[in-house]
Amino acid sequence: MTDSKYFTTNKKGEIFELKAELNNEKKEKRKEAVKKVIAAMTVGKDVSSLFPDVVNCMQTDNLELKKLVYLYLMNYAKSHPLCTDCEDPNPLIRALAVRTMGCIRVDKITEYLCEPLRKCLKDEDPYVRKTAAVCVAKLHDINAQMVEDQGFLDSLRDLIADSNPMVVANAVAALSEISESHPNSNLLDLNPQNINKLLTALNECTEWGQIFILDCLSNYNPKDEREAQSICERVTPRLSHANSAVVLSAVKVLMKFLELLPKDSDYYITLLKKLSPPLVTLLSGEPEVQYVALRNINLIVQKRPEILKQEIKVFFVKYNDPIYVKLEKLDIMIRLASQANIAQVLAELKEYATEVDVDFVRKAVRAIGRCAIKVEQSAERCVSTLLDLIQTKVNYVVQEAIVVIRDIFRKYPNKYESIIATLCENLDSLDEPDARAAMIWIVGEYAERIDNADELLESFLEGFHDESTQVQLTLLTAIVKLFLKKPSETQELVQQVLSLATQDSDNPDLRDRGYIYWRLLSTDPVTAKEVVLSEKPLISEETDLIEPTLLDELICHIGSLASVYHKPPNAFVEGSHGIHRKHLPIQHGSSGPAAPVDQPQVIPSQGDLLGDLLNLDLGPPVNVPQVCSMQMGAVDLLGGGLDSLVSDPIIIMHPTLCGWKNIIYVLLSNSWSGPGLISVDFLLLLAVLNFCVLQVWLPAAKAKGLEISGTFSRRQGHMYMDMSFTNKALQHMTDFAIQFNKNSFGMIPTTPLAVHTPLMPNQSIDISLPLNTIGPVMKMDPLNNLQVAVKNNIDVFYFSCLIPLSIFFVEDGKMERQVFLATWKDIPNENELQYQIKECHLNADTVSGKLQNNNIYTIAKRNVEGQDMLYQSLKLTNGIWILAELRIQPGNPNYTVKNTLNEKVCPNLWPVLYNIIWMQLWMYYS
Repeated sequence: MTDSKYFTTNKKGEIFELKAELNNEKKEKRKEAVKKVIAAMTVGKDVSSLFPDVVNCMQTDNLELKKLVYLYLMNYAKSHPLCTDCEDPNPLIRALAVRTMGCIRVDKITEYLCEPLRKCLKDEDPYVRKTAAVCVAKLHDINAQMVEDQGFLDSLRDLIADSNPMVVANAVAALSEISESHPNSNLLDLNPQNINKLLTALNECTEWGQIFILDCLSNYNPKDEREAQSICERVTPRLSHANSAVVLSAVKVLMKFLELLPKDSDYYITLLKKLSPPLVTLLSGEPEVQYVALRNINLIVQKRPEILKQEIKVFFVKYNDPIYVKLEKLDIMIRLASQANIAQVLAELKEYATEVDVDFVRKAVRAIGRCAIKVEQSAERCVSTLLDLIQTKVNYVVQEAIVVIRDIFRKYPNKYESIIATLCENLDSLDEPDARAAMIWIVGEYAERIDNADELLESFLEGFHDESTQVQLTLLTAIVKLFLKKPSETQELVQQVLSLATQDSDNPDLRDRGYIYWRLLSTDPVTAKEVVLSEKPLISEETDLIEPTLLDELICHIGSLASVYHKPPNAFVEGSHGIHRKHLPIQHGSSGPAAPVDQPQVIPSQGDLLGDLLNLDLGPPVNVPQVCSMQMGAVDLLGGGLDSLVSDPIIIMHPTLCGWKNIIYVLLSNSWSGPGLISVDFLLLLAVLNFCVLQVWLPAAKAKGLEISGTFSRRQGHMYMDMSFTNKALQHMTDFAIQFNKNSFGMIPTTPLAVHTPLMPNQSIDISLPLNTIGPVMKMDPLNNLQVAVKNNIDVFYFSCLIPLSIFFVEDGKMERQVFLATWKDIPNENELQYQIKECHLNADTVSGKLQNNNIYTIAKRNVEGQDMLYQSLKLTNGIWILAELRIQPGNPNYTVKNTLNEKVCPNLWPVLYNIIWMQLWMYYS
């Protein structure tokens, strides 16, 4: 049957029946109903009243049904009652209409909603305006380009100055949400005038409006201390709000702005005191609210423990607290523990250790150990408390206490060994790997003080293969320690454990450690003693603290999921690679801004970055001389003192950046004043192992966890900066960019830094950055010094490195013979420099060929009185020609090099020739 049946119906109440069919549970019934609606629409019947029901049918996978629904929507979009309702005299109806329009997520009909929305944004009623502001954010999510083209973003900015506080709050909320998808845009345009308007609206809008405004204020950076204090004074009353979300948002603003206040000011101290009561009040709510508050307080205590140092009692555990609240309180108690309150804390923890919840008891016992490690004056009291707990003979308490005492021994060596006998009494009751490993470590570490140490360790050895890997490794080390302390009594025991570890074990870690110990003991017992019995580093309670840079970012997210998870948003939000990373503001100096200078002489140190490159245009550099995106204007922001950062190089091997026949040479010192640049054995090792030499240009300790190693190379006529970026921090790294300071050769990157994915913790990435020499030129000392700034989402870091001159040797450096002869004769004697290259066993032809591979060309060769004379030329990228004469006496391993033309370049040239010849020599023989 054809579709004509849909056009032939005489039923009464047709609209009512269609409405029922459109809401039918069966898909086929709904499809039939939509066809009837389209048929009625085609013959001119008014079916606009079915608009919401037809839109409901759009949630389907059926392509035919989707087409029919879109056909209906496009026909009624302009004339639908929603559009006419936007002009209804009743403001509630107008607001309802614009809210409904924002919920229709159909891209094809959004253009019909623009005009009604524009009118509602300028409506005389504030209720309509605040609803329209939210609608703009929803519309932006559907079609961002249209919202920008229609000028709705400007309308939202105008609403910030609205007289109604709720309109202001909704405008801020909408702009904030839109900003999340455009992290680099300044949609909110926060300035002192707008901030004042937001603070005025803060007192009068609803609680959720206050949260939006406070979150917006937290993104503002006051221009000076006075403005920061003024904002804090107006935000402080929000601390007494009944809504916990408002309180946390206010705390976030104050925590950020505290960074800008001088720590010795009266207002700073007063503000710290005001922050304490609202945080304590949050702990009187429901358990879920308490947990969120405690997770945020944990961050606050790590950043500023002085805020709650007098309130430790509120974190004492109650009998009816859920386990997740108990554990958080326990953690905060330890962070607040000090010499003044340690007696109270220990009394509480000892009480907790008698609870029935096994996990909580273990945490309490562990907390006693953390107190001992954190507060040295309390260590003896903590040890005494742990001994009392061991005397209870409760198995899991005893085992946890032994693990904790092991850590105390590591923190305070040779201080509490008198309790070892008590610990040994409980040896037979230990059945958990952690406790057994701890006890074995104690016996091995203090074997000389335990008469039957060999018997104790031998008892563990009986079931060696049944033990966990952790226990096996600890037992192996403990017996080796025992042997080194009592060699005559334990020789058989150590041979037994080494045999078990190396011959009878399938575990590679255990086997490798066994072989290392075996070879150490068999070859050099003295060295073995120095290695195995070396002084151990003291442990610290601070090991569980959040990394400072991550902590600063989490402080900026107080009151959000990030503060509960203790992870940055991009770690758990899908598609969050574009999220703008937040940081605490940097305190302004007391003096005014320094006057700009042409060439500052000192670059900011790693720890005190006076220059802020975060706002520089670090976009892609261009490859035309007229325009260079790396140009830094009149002020040289990188400074001229980076050469002070070049110290003795750290060398690492990198297997991926070069091949067997392309070993890249790196200059390894600041100046070239004589032979002995690098040992022959080391260079030979490089050639044999086929590795490139990478210098650690930027150590992780100086760059908040980012380590940059690199070298330079020239391949197929192009220069490259080959780098390895390693993330040794605990957070992701994104938004990498690089910038060079002006340098002697005008070297700049040809393309932007290609790090397209986040660099995860403990991950490395290799980058080959193409370079050119069309940038601005400034003479450096030494000539080949390059000063570099690297930016990421954490900070801007500076380093300098030395460029090997050989990468500037261009391929068209062969001078015509006649030109060479004429030029050579015209050179004054005072422009000539002469050097000796020693211990090079190659004949003239081989040397000539090897140097030509590195763009040093032999123009002529002649023999004078038994000496081979090679006349050579090379050309630098800046157009400078260098002529050289190389004298080789057959049978004499010493060569003479004479350079001419450029007295500034020539002193740096001969070591390049020296190393090229040496490296090619080893490659030739290999």
